[in-house]
Amino acid sequence: MVFSSLEFIYLFLPPVLFIFLVLRHFQWEKGIIWWLIISSLAFYAWWSPLHLVLLLISVGANYALHRLMLKRKSKSLLTVGIVANLATLGYFKYADFMVLNFNLMTGAETPMLNIVLPLAISFFTFQQIAFLYDTYIGEISDCDFAKYCLFVVFFPQLIAGPIVMQKQTIPQFKMAVFQKRIFVNLSVGSTLFIIGLFKKIVLADGVAPFATAVFSLAETGEVVPMEAAWMGIVAYSFQIYFDFSGYCDMALGLARMFGIRLPLNFNSPYKALNIVDFWSRWHMTLSIFLRNFLYIPMGGNRKGPVRRYVNLAATMLLGGLWHGASWNFVFWGLLHGFYLSVNHAWGSLISGREGLNILPPVVSRFLARSVTLLSVMVAWVFFRAETFTGAGAMLEGMFGLSEYPNMKLWANILTDTGLFWIGTTILTMGVLWVPNSVEIVSNYRPVTNARSFIKKAVGLSFILREKIQWRPSAQWSSVLFVVGLVSLIQIYRLVELTEFIYFNF
Repeated sequence: MVFSSLEFIYLFLPPVLFIFLVLRHFQWEKGIIWWLIISSLAFYAWWSPLHLVLLLISVGANYALHRLMLKRKSKSLLTVGIVANLATLGYFKYADFMVLNFNLMTGAETPMLNIVLPLAISFFTFQQIAFLYDTYIGEISDCDFAKYCLFVVFFPQLIAGPIVMQKQTIPQFKMAVFQKRIFVNLSVGSTLFIIGLFKKIVLADGVAPFATAVFSLAETGEVVPMEAAWMGIVAYSFQIYFDFSGYCDMALGLARMFGIRLPLNFNSPYKALNIVDFWSRWHMTLSIFLRNFLYIPMGGNRKGPVRRYVNLAATMLLGGLWHGASWNFVFWGLLHGFYLSVNHAWGSLISGREGLNILPPVVSRFLARSVTLLSVMVAWVFFRAETFTGAGAMLEGMFGLSEYPNMKLWANILTDTGLFWIGTTILTMGVLWVPNSVEIVSNYRPVTNARSFIKKAVGLSFILREKIQWRPSAQWSSVLFVVGLVSLIQIYRLVELTEFIYFNF
């Protein structure tokens, strides 16, 4: 069951909200917490009842370690907890990958384990590691089991994040928060949910067929024409953008319906002026986790520039591997590590040298944004392609290195290319100039950390941000009704509902 499914919208969410409102009326805090836990477990079990057992064992074991560490702050206990969590993650996510590579290197014929990856294991593993660390350093004095369980399994953020720290949500699990401004919570929450649904069903799934068609043919070894290659990577760049953006909006909106604010996880990353800026906007909670638990412990930037670049490469390599057991993901991570190193090296080179910036600010920002987007799109090729062969075919096509494509094979894809480029041009203007969902509802504190992360807008973005501000009104209700109706109609028209891309990680 995914947020964009009719089962979720019609069968799951309404009764969960209704019982929540009844329990809220009777001011039963424990009842609300346990009801949300039961609902979240039912949401997870819809996908696989068997893997629900693994989730419950993980929650119980980590909570037991938390209780032991409260009695005796032992580094050994923390190490046991981290190793056990990572070993579990490693087995389910990487065991078959290791067997495959062992066979390739040795020529052995070790049978594959064919392990089914448990949904959300990367996310709930990281959250619980962070919780154990906070216990060890004394940031948690105590936490009852119900609140801990809800912290891990809360359905709006369970499947694909954001990766939430305990201090961001557990203090909110109390009656004083559940009772606050129910009309505003439901209005803001449903607004974010409807916008996110539209992004996923209409925009992301709307461009997905172009990306799928091009990348699928590239994997067969076919020579890719330049226009087809660019159509494929542009389509995928928008698909993953609106897919993840839509999920993040829906997660924020669902949590807000219950009065809970989650941290911002997606903040218009294609507006970034450099790759460091990109990673401060894309999957923000993962970036923060990798920085705090990998990059800084490895030494960060404290041991000279060379060590800094090594640490960046290692951190991003592991970040790439976190996304999936594939050498393509590893290379994608390394490529971003290289980008970050170049970005920092360039920043050090031009620091304090004002004379190097001879271009007008508008031109400078345009070039910076263009270079950043091109770099990200090149990296997306490896993220989306299933093999290096497919990625190579795409890159050869994009940069005009391929020769003599079979144009008959590409005829269907290259039909009506004018409409494709008109549509993607409109999407580009929207992505770069229109305020994002969190900015639209920013007057109602949609996230825990909005003021820290919402970037200052300039030019048209600033004008539109001031003009397009959500408020409870008949006009906004009408707009959202139309947007929601269009999304539902599109769901009915779909032959098969697609999962969110990040559900696979």
